[in-house]
Amino acid sequence: MGFYSESSTPEFCQDNSIGYLSRRVFQLAQVNLEAVFAPEGISYLQWSALSSIGTGQGNTCAELARDIVYDKGATTRLVDALEANGWVTRHRDADDRRIVNLALTPAGTAIAQRCRSRVIQLWNGWLSDWEETEVNQLIRLLQRLRGTLQQAATDRSFA
Repeated sequence: MGFYSESSTPEFCQDNSIGYLSRRVFQLAQVNLEAVFAPEGISYLQWSALSSIGTGQGNTCAELARDIVYDKGATTRLVDALEANGWVTRHRDADDRRIVNLALTPAGTAIAQRCRSRVIQLWNGWLSDWEETEVNQLIRLLQRLRGTLQQAATDRSFA
């Protein structure tokens, strides 16, 4: 039997819906994080893209769109803006000229690192009354859920 049920405890409602709670946590964090990025003239979305490119998870526009879960066309416009700000460069792949790779410029790396430091400070403040074991358990459980959902998306794409 599954965790949720139509007629028994726990009742499926917003207060115990994993989807609702995770979306709401993300929304609240994003609103609060925007203040961290404002002095740098960057948005949360732009910082996410810079972080993805910087860690090698968003080496192309397609990879970046998948990693930040963003529309491919909109991602191209996002990269255009990052490039116009001098934070990202595009270059053709040496082995396959159809592929356009993305890389951070030194200015892009610097702004991503400054924002990262501020994000770390903010999260540390939010989690200051949590036990380290609680934070580690939450991270582990979210990573596990991410894996489950990634597998479900992969399975669905071959259906």
